[in-house]
Amino acid sequence: MRLGFIGAGNMGGAIIRGYIAATPGGAAAVSAYDKNGEKLAEIAGSLGIRAAGGVAELAAASDIVMLAVKPTNFEDVLPELAPALRQGHTVVSMAAGISIAYIEGFLGADRKIVRIMPNTPAMVGESMTAVSRNANLGDDEFEGVMAVFSTIGRAAEVDESLMDTVVGVSGSSPAYAYMFIDALAKGAAGRGMDEAAARTFAAQATLGAAKMVLETGVDPVVLCQNVCSPGGATIEAVEVLRRRGFEGIVAEALEAAAEKSKRLAK
Repeated sequence: MRLGFIGAGNMGGAIIRGYIAATPGGAAAVSAYDKNGEKLAEIAGSLGIRAAGGVAELAAASDIVMLAVKPTNFEDVLPELAPALRQGHTVVSMAAGISIAYIEGFLGADRKIVRIMPNTPAMVGESMTAVSRNANLGDDEFEGVMAVFSTIGRAAEVDESLMDTVVGVSGSSPAYAYMFIDALAKGAAGRGMDEAAARTFAAQATLGAAKMVLETGVDPVVLCQNVCSPGGATIEAVEVLRRRGFEGIVAEALEAAAEKSKRLAK
């Protein structure tokens, strides 16, 4: 399976790095093209992937073409890509707000199109990737696409109508988690703890809590209750968060991200 990336920025680069780290010899199957020649040379040199000279060259060297450019660049990239595609190509878009129908309008309704919403923890093999497809991909072909994204974390098929919600709940939410970790670390540093150590304590606690949810299958509300001994320190902290509207703030943030994604839709 040969992968080609149009765009080698933050998300494209994260997926490339995560895929190569999880796939022995994977670099040999990856090509990339980016209009920023300096950026392309840097990532190709550091990761050992092939640097393509243009969109057509990249398509010729790929079975799956990954569109990792900003949504505003699609009107330029898609017309350039269309004549370079073979019948067997699968095109994967990771742009927020860009629908499968919009891509079909440029490439043709008979093309195999997949829309994904990953997140930047792909770089460390912990992405959560939502995947939608059009009717032109058979199950075997789709499993091949899913296998790629399973190497960089977890991947799940969702109905395309849920993609805006996915932006709020996983696409953007690493930023919320970073803010939470930073706030914890700064609070501990304010009480005399070394700041670097505080960041490690906060990040590892957050990682451990997330693994508890994923690996035990227990409702997060129950897990929270299990930590809160009556009259203890944890319940004291939880009550402060609830009084300050913690759950409501998080829900409002998710809604804002989802609605912004909806407004950007094409």
